[in-house]
Amino acid sequence: MTRAPELVQVEPPAPHDLRRVCIVLLSAVGDVVHALPVVNALKRDDPTRRITWLLQPGPATLVRGHPSVDDIIVVERSHGWRGFLDARRALRAREFDITLALQDYIKAGVLTTFTRAPVRLGFDRARARDLNWLFTNAHLPANPRRHVQDEYLEFLTALGVRAEPIEWRLGPRGAERAWQREFVSRFDRPIASLVIGSSRPEKDWLPDRWAELARILYNGYGLAPVIVGARTPREETVERAILAGAPRTVSALDSGLPRLTAILDASALVISLDTGPLHMAVALGRPVVSLIGYTNPLRHGPYRRFQDLVVSAYGETTRDGAFCTDRRPGRMRRIAVGEVLDAVDRWRDVYAPGR
Repeated sequence: MTRAPELVQVEPPAPHDLRRVCIVLLSAVGDVVHALPVVNALKRDDPTRRITWLLQPGPATLVRGHPSVDDIIVVERSHGWRGFLDARRALRAREFDITLALQDYIKAGVLTTFTRAPVRLGFDRARARDLNWLFTNAHLPANPRRHVQDEYLEFLTALGVRAEPIEWRLGPRGAERAWQREFVSRFDRPIASLVIGSSRPEKDWLPDRWAELARILYNGYGLAPVIVGARTPREETVERAILAGAPRTVSALDSGLPRLTAILDASALVISLDTGPLHMAVALGRPVVSLIGYTNPLRHGPYRRFQDLVVSAYGETTRDGAFCTDRRPGRMRRIAVGEVLDAVDRWRDVYAPGR
């Protein structure tokens, strides 16, 4: 029987030796939002510390201009291996004291080695997918699965850097503030943003229920429903259903991440599937009703805030004291419009403007 390779382990440097830090986290948007408290804490601990982040083009637009990020290397995955070779050339012009491998799949692991940092800190073997632990030489202590945000904060603990207070500083910034004012001026009532699309069909909600919800939000709650997200075929199907059933709804699909940030920031309420904009809303401090059934809301739901607004069809979330990590397809159709409206009532009683 072949034995598994032993984990190579080096000691992370002391905080005062962390002058040049590289973050490897290419996507997705929710994970990028979860990484922002890490870079903010590193910069707060030492404002002269230089932080470089490897990102794909889409998420890079969310991070570009962030006050805690000094340098972004855009990895064009659509270019195939040429995109990775371009990233390697860019990394050769830089030196790092440590690389934080926040993303645990094999292509991110390859980029981690390209950084040539003497210390490459990643997850322990049990939590690192795609053999990603082979690309790192320092590892977090083994821990059970937790909220994704808490797992990222473990990197700060390993480095002796204080995580609290948790800060995202997401934006909006610069020109998006002026665009936001112009956008909001179109409405005569508070905005309720509807995040109708996700990365997987199993996370989606039914189009006719979105349409019913949007109609009730306008007629029964005095809110202006705004459709947000990307312009994918699945989202266009939902968009058509909503606009047919709730014609006073405004669609802002495919506005881009900076403007999406501005719309969410201007919203009195966000209603979202389990996807990146849910975590953007939390980072912006905007009340979010979360519709979750495929994944465990304890791990993938809103972090610390707005737990009372979660509408979950996931079922049992813990087993033998540990988070359940299985995916549960088919659950989202169990969420009724009435359950979502119950959460909207809680929002109105606790979080609505003027409360």
